[in-house]
Amino acid sequence: MSSALEPIPADACVLVTARYFDDSASDALRNAGLEVLSGGVAYDAVDSEITDGMHRALARCSAWIMGIPPVSSDLLARYPRLRVLARRGVGYDTIDVAAVKAHGRVLTITPGSNEATVADHAVGLMLAVARRFFESHRRMQAGEQGVLVGTELSGKTVGLIGLGRIAQLVARRLEGFGVRIMAYDPHLSAHVAVRGVEMASLEAVLETSDFVSLHAPLTDATRHLINARTLARMKRGAILINTARGELVDDAALLAALKDGKLAGAGLDVLSSERDASRDAVTRELLALPTAICTQHTGGSSREGLARANMHAAQCVISALQGLPLPQGSIVADGRAHER
Repeated sequence: MSSALEPIPADACVLVTARYFDDSASDALRNAGLEVLSGGVAYDAVDSEITDGMHRALARCSAWIMGIPPVSSDLLARYPRLRVLARRGVGYDTIDVAAVKAHGRVLTITPGSNEATVADHAVGLMLAVARRFFESHRRMQAGEQGVLVGTELSGKTVGLIGLGRIAQLVARRLEGFGVRIMAYDPHLSAHVAVRGVEMASLEAVLETSDFVSLHAPLTDATRHLINARTLARMKRGAILINTARGELVDDAALLAALKDGKLAGAGLDVLSSERDASRDAVTRELLALPTAICTQHTGGSSREGLARANMHAAQCVISALQGLPLPQGSIVADGRAHER
């Protein structure tokens, strides 16, 4: 890659299908000489499927700022003009990373943009489930009398599965609650020092924690990490929180654990049915339970977090197309050196 500034071609355009992409980030792209296309995708729509309008736009565009669409080797081969794929977010398990590199393209993410937002959401779910906010709301709607009794967060043990940046921010937020914090992360040494966090085995975290909060990436090794066997290891009356990836949890096993009272509750911002329609029936049963609070994968969706992520993704596109260094930590795959 050249270190000199490369002008963006006059006819260059970028397809934007990441929902809630704001005017400031769009203006930054236009000011760099890029036409901004939506491919017919609505401002508030999820781009989990590639529509005919998106295909037409991809045939023209040099870059794509995206949410969670599937990207395969066949798709990349179909659109040779597409040079940059900018994922607004940090997960990229729907993208064939090896194919991106093999086809000479660039894949970027926006680390750090919404980490605080997700950490807030995780702690909020802990409190909401423990204090039975949703149950109380539904009972008031129905005109039912009586007071529901919840449990305190203060004095409890919180177990973090994964200790990346978001989990560390969760730990910082929990300091004021006077909790004991344990964590399991196979990629970190047991001797790694994170303020206020005790590193432990997965088994110890599950068996000891009153709250278990998931912050692991989705890989072959972590898929259904929470299953009937690991749920059986958890304390009776524990609460499970998931703001990471839905497929980390075997939702049928979780449903059974909630129904029989093994778990007191669950706070779920992600569900496996987001990407697997065959799981819809289980999701509907989870939604019907008074002990489960489910949100629509909104953990990273604050106004502030989205604004940061949008601008970060826009800057990745501009820098990549101009041949400039990309923001630190943003590159997932860079096949430009291998481009044929």
